[in-house]
Amino acid sequence: MTGAQDDVAVAEGWFVDHGLPYFVDDVRAGVARGLGRGRLVGVLAAAVLLGIAGGCGVAAGLGAAAGVGGGLTVAGIVAAVYATATLRAWLIVGWAVRRTLRSFGLVLPLVTRALPLLLLFITFLFINAEVWQVAASLDGGVLWVAVLLFAAIAVGFLLTRLPEELDTVDAGLRGLERVNLLLVLLVAQAVQVLLLALAVFAFFIVFGVVAMEPSVVSQWTGGALHPPDGPVGDWLGDRLSLELLRVSTFLAAFSGLYFTVYAVTDEMYRTQFFSVVLRELESAVTARSAYRALRDDAPDVTDVTGEPDGAGR
Repeated sequence: MTGAQDDVAVAEGWFVDHGLPYFVDDVRAGVARGLGRGRLVGVLAAAVLLGIAGGCGVAAGLGAAAGVGGGLTVAGIVAAVYATATLRAWLIVGWAVRRTLRSFGLVLPLVTRALPLLLLFITFLFINAEVWQVAASLDGGVLWVAVLLFAAIAVGFLLTRLPEELDTVDAGLRGLERVNLLLVLLVAQAVQVLLLALAVFAFFIVFGVVAMEPSVVSQWTGGALHPPDGPVGDWLGDRLSLELLRVSTFLAAFSGLYFTVYAVTDEMYRTQFFSVVLRELESAVTARSAYRALRDDAPDVTDVTGEPDGAGR
């Protein structure tokens, strides 16, 4: 392998490690084939058929609402498996998780900017009888559909706002390379939102177990409480109930949606968070120019996927 080929291999490895696999020519070519109309139609058909079958099976045992949630989940799993296997989604998600863990010292103060007002607002909801009556009455299927709806709205909102952040760094990138930059921002933001939602969920579980009297909760929900099965339910009794889990899940999902909107509308947060990510993306765009020159000097290289050069041409 020549020096130019070594440099190409190093550059392609750097792109993959930084969540930018579509910057590698042969990876991008494979992804483009995976996004062909024929394959997408086949995946969509499989997702719909398996979703209907799974939803009908769940509905037969748990009711129509649970069937809808089950069907959506099965269809989502099919799409996620295809994205992971064909579209190299795990490379982008893996980078986002690693980056979040490495920069947790930066993420924490950014998240705490949103938490005080958020906790003040949703804690008021948590001690509101009407919220308990609504959320606690949601069975597993309806609650899961509500969570999916919140997640879909959050993703849709990000997809309408995040492209604005790329205007200063994309340097004329088009197609899958620009999509890769957008996915990097989307997944990095989604990881933060997920961490915040989990933190809110844990907070309300602890707060509910400590502060909410079972007799009051029972009066609010209009019926007996249902402790979860298992040793935890035996230990905490009515203090930890399925009703508490449902209310905490509902408010955590709502908090995730709130933080998503806050993250892309608060100027201070955008400056602090996106400036760091965008600097990395600017470096990637600069590295891409050097990579293109190296590929021109080493036309017979094999990239990190093991596919011969030329597949992406």
